[in-house]
Amino acid sequence: MQKWWIQLVAAWVASAALVVSAQVTPDAQVKAVATDVTGILKSDPSILNNQAKLRDLIEAKLVPNFNFARMTQLAMGRNWSKASPEQQATLTKEFRTLLVRTYSSSLSNFKNNVIDYRPLRMQPADTDVTVKTVVQQANGQGIPIDYSMEKGADGSWKAYDVAVAGVSLVTNYRDEFNSVISSQGVDALIKQLQAKNK
Repeated sequence: MQKWWIQLVAAWVASAALVVSAQVTPDAQVKAVATDVTGILKSDPSILNNQAKLRDLIEAKLVPNFNFARMTQLAMGRNWSKASPEQQATLTKEFRTLLVRTYSSSLSNFKNNVIDYRPLRMQPADTDVTVKTVVQQANGQGIPIDYSMEKGADGSWKAYDVAVAGVSLVTNYRDEFNSVISSQGVDALIKQLQAKNK
């Protein structure tokens, strides 16, 4: 599981600054950030060994460009409607914190992988697309990373799911969340997330 997270984070780092301009296509946004973030890491390699700097990098480059509310709703699945508005807000906050902490921890293993960008299949009126990439590792192994992205009312694109080698982040958490809620309820899931985040 740790290896999976390392690969996921490496890929997410390469797509952190997704919000660029309403005129820029989602794949162009993903590609643009590869240069940005890679440049930051190359200019200051000490970031990889400093958890505080890693968190700051993620907060600045990743967090504003992902729709954590939708990610949490999708991860909750049918159980989202069972949560009160207050519980939904708390779940979203805790899920966001969990992802940021996980990414900052795993990011310390980031290496200068090469990212191949697949042609984007998109019509001008599309508001929900998948940006497909393949992360080529130093050992020659390629890992497909697909980003599900949606266009907001303001014209910006945000990611709401990531699939690594065909495994969806949202679906991965949905199984865990559903299991807890089915046996113990929504409050129990909130407490579990809060405990992980301490």
